Amino acid sequence: MPLDWEQIVVDSKDPQALGRWWAAALGWIVTLDSHEEFEIRPTVDSTPGMVFVPVKESKTAKNRVHPDFRPDNQQVEVARLLSMGARRVDIGQGEQPWVVLLDPEGNEFCILNTPGNDKYRAGEAVA
Repeated sequence: MPLDWEQIVVDSKDPQALGRWWAAALGWIVTLDSHEEFEIRPTVDSTPGMVFVPVKESKTAKNRVHPDFRPDNQQVEVARLLSMGARRVDIGQGEQPWVVLLDPEGNEFCILNTPGNDKYRAGEAVA
């Protein structure tokens, strides 16, 4: 039985603000804005999306799951995200061809190297 990936759910102290940040970062659109959740998607009918739900507590530990993105130009994309409020973080990754960033609420995500310019993909060697 196949599974379709519908969305990833992100706990957030301010779902609307964090969801709008991610919508701007990804160039996605807002598909739901309610008191209980805030959803973004690439288009109204495409998946997966991201749903931001309210929680009272702040993030306290490293994410167990985080997204990886592969841009056309890593340096340009990292600079753009930093200008939007992302922050660099060292989570013990050492010297790698990807860059680990934090969103405004401290959730980790990676910007992989430009296609064709790295010998590693998301931590695994490519022959």
